[in-house]
Amino acid sequence: MAAAGSVTIMLDGYPLPFPIAPIIVKGTTLVPFRAISEALGISVQWEQKTSRITAVKQDVAGTKKVVLTVGSKQAIVNGKVVPLALAPTVIRDSTMIPLSFFSQQYGASVSWTQNTQTVSITSPKKDLFTLAFYAISSYDEIGYLPNFDEVSFGWSRIDRNGEFTTSGAEYSWPQADGATTPESIVQNAAGEGTLPSLMVYSVDGQGELTKNLEDPALQERTVSAIVDTAVQKGFGGITIDMEGLGMSGDIAKARTDYNDFVKNLSSKSRAAGLKLTVVLHPLNSAYTGYDYKTLGTLADQLILMAYGYGAKQTPEPLAKVDEAIRLALKQTSKDKLLLGISDDSENSNTIAAKVGLAKRYGLKGIALWRLGLLQADWSALSKTVVWKK
Repeated sequence: MAAAGSVTIMLDGYPLPFPIAPIIVKGTTLVPFRAISEALGISVQWEQKTSRITAVKQDVAGTKKVVLTVGSKQAIVNGKVVPLALAPTVIRDSTMIPLSFFSQQYGASVSWTQNTQTVSITSPKKDLFTLAFYAISSYDEIGYLPNFDEVSFGWSRIDRNGEFTTSGAEYSWPQADGATTPESIVQNAAGEGTLPSLMVYSVDGQGELTKNLEDPALQERTVSAIVDTAVQKGFGGITIDMEGLGMSGDIAKARTDYNDFVKNLSSKSRAAGLKLTVVLHPLNSAYTGYDYKTLGTLADQLILMAYGYGAKQTPEPLAKVDEAIRLALKQTSKDKLLLGISDDSENSNTIAAKVGLAKRYGLKGIALWRLGLLQADWSALSKTVVWKK
């Protein structure tokens, strides 16, 4: 038996913490079962009395139950005996099993690189909830719409005066192109089983968002207009992307004011049968005017914008994205959280690692900014996500 030295376990291109280093026995690499299994979404239970470990994986393919016994070279997989290269062994309270078992039974791609002392694991494709943003310049990729569970159409905003509008230079209602109208795009998306949502964008660059939040009459008018527009135009949901709160000023007041706004919107949108999504800056950003815990109780889902950390059009640092997810999960449920990924920052070599973090933490899904930018990375995404169609 030989220790594998200073080892790194990489899951989807990002290090995975583990309690004990892999070891090499008779040329076979043994790795800590629980640490890797749970990161792959596999539920693990240890039975002290029988020295038995039971792992259950549930996905669209069904349920797979694996039973391993320390010291036995036979695993039981869905009731059938499967031989192991080496028997599981316990080292410092961690059950170690052959690395190859993860590819054989769970579809993960695994490898061991001797010269770098690296275990590399690529998780299997997963059926995540997927949302895409459709901005004005997204029409050339309209054919991708049926692949997504939900699409947020960025065709409205809060203007410089704090008023809701569907006109203006950006985030505005598009012009029709012959028989193709904005309304027909929304209707066709719904017909394909993709939920269309009206996205309302605002930034507090000149205090316009603060103006709206601090004026009860203006806020009431805004909320009613948003819901009315969504209903009249055939949307099934509303997505609120209001950015810039909490960088300066009374941060506690900004949080309370925004909570009140979303509470009002939540009440009216649910009465109208509309799903509500709130887009949020990450908690490790400069913008601290967002109360994740409260907003998570008011909205149907939250989108964590885990981008904008570095220089524009450069891949986001995985450590910062990882930190953003962990901070968010202290405040809200993973079942409500979508990881926002900007394709403007990523490339085909880096985008899968971001999706991998969403899978590792068991998040509800991913939200991609935006249609119009995805084609170059579609092949890479399709290796890690099971699309709706």
